[in-house]
Amino acid sequence: MHDILAGYDGSVSAQAAIRFAKNLAEKEGARLHILTVARLPDWGKLAYERPELLETEKRHCQDLITGLKEEFGPSGGTVQYEVIVGHPAKELVLYAERHNIDHVVVGHRGHTPFDRWLLGSIARQVIAYAPCSVTIVRDRPDAAKQHQ
Repeated sequence: MHDILAGYDGSVSAQAAIRFAKNLAEKEGARLHILTVARLPDWGKLAYERPELLETEKRHCQDLITGLKEEFGPSGGTVQYEVIVGHPAKELVLYAERHNIDHVVVGHRGHTPFDRWLLGSIARQVIAYAPCSVTIVRDRPDAAKQHQ
């Protein structure tokens, strides 16, 4: 059985990536791993002085996973869910290495030149360092407006 990893942050592009990964896993008879990363605050020692910030982020990620479980079913069998603390790109790559992932799927939502640079940095890092094939799923430019 093959293993497919999808990163999920709740965004419209991540939702598109999850749907793509789920369809791919079903088509290939693969196990789907869904990873949500609780991002550490980028404010240096503030992360240590205000641990409730990280706890809030972890609860948010767990809520995202709970929503996916309602749609895809509980963990086990062909779907695995995990919440990890760290930087999204780094944790996706490390997870792929540790679990012998065959294919990584992530979303990308770059509508303006600045968005493409800033928001695409995670996707670019995953492409550069993943030990396997990577698929980038773009949302449609009007998708964010439809979900507002």
